[in-house]
Amino acid sequence: MAKGTHDFAPDPRNDAVLINVNGTLVPRAEASVSVFDSGFMLGDGVWEGLRLQRGRLAFLEAHLDRLYEGAKAIAMDIGLSREELTGRLCATIDGNNMRGEDGVHIRLMVTRGIRSTPYQDPRVVISPATIVIIPEYKAPLPATIETGIRLFTVHVRRGDPAVQDQKLNSHSKLNCITACIQAAQAGADEALMLDPHGFVATCNSTHFFIVRRGEVWTSSGDYCLGGITRSNVIQLCREEGIPVFEKNFSLTDVYGADEAFVTGTFAGVVPVTEVDGRHLTDGRGPMVERLQGLYKALMDRDAA
Repeated sequence: MAKGTHDFAPDPRNDAVLINVNGTLVPRAEASVSVFDSGFMLGDGVWEGLRLQRGRLAFLEAHLDRLYEGAKAIAMDIGLSREELTGRLCATIDGNNMRGEDGVHIRLMVTRGIRSTPYQDPRVVISPATIVIIPEYKAPLPATIETGIRLFTVHVRRGDPAVQDQKLNSHSKLNCITACIQAAQAGADEALMLDPHGFVATCNSTHFFIVRRGEVWTSSGDYCLGGITRSNVIQLCREEGIPVFEKNFSLTDVYGADEAFVTGTFAGVVPVTEVDGRHLTDGRGPMVERLQGLYKALMDRDAA
């Protein structure tokens, strides 16, 4: 069975976690939102995935920047200040006794609120924003970090920003879902997606990099989410004197690469061993291993 970067070992503690729904902690089995909620009905909202590192929210300010910028871009009022929302996150962590934990993933979701009727016009919204925080004991599998994943290039493209701007971390993820389905049915772990011009853009849930002759390449960023981990890895390369480029490149460049990897909040830096049946590495190569170590050190510094 194909596995992706978000694969994890089930943890029985998750059955008893408390979910924060609009400021109230409720048992997982009882957590719910209205069928008239904008997120359920239309995918109208923005979200963030966060991780705990030594019991602290890693790169929190960058995640909040992206969340509030996305909400502003779609004219949605979150209804809480950054400090208030941070307090709600901390209350969720404390309410689940997760302080000091590393293997915790948190999904923060904000939708436009409850609509009076099934209709897309935001003027029918009759409630404040819906804010849900789901914490789980969920760590990436060591095998994923060490042995990597396989990608398959799908026909589903990253959209033109005039159609749906890929820089928005919105609840509307159907293009990524259809990409993931095609990759899984092809026997791969995740999907590699091209931009409207045929250049490599990103993956369905992670950002994509290649290594060529000691250089690290990633896409121009024009057709992908402003990834927090992506940005951190680019900055680490610059600080360490590793040549790094945000540029257009094609699948030909990918097939001839020395190494490849993906980045994301959940698993950090993960090697890519195969793309479209082309073998790249057996597990992680030297550059990926170096970047994994640098990224872990960065997370530890941020937590400190």
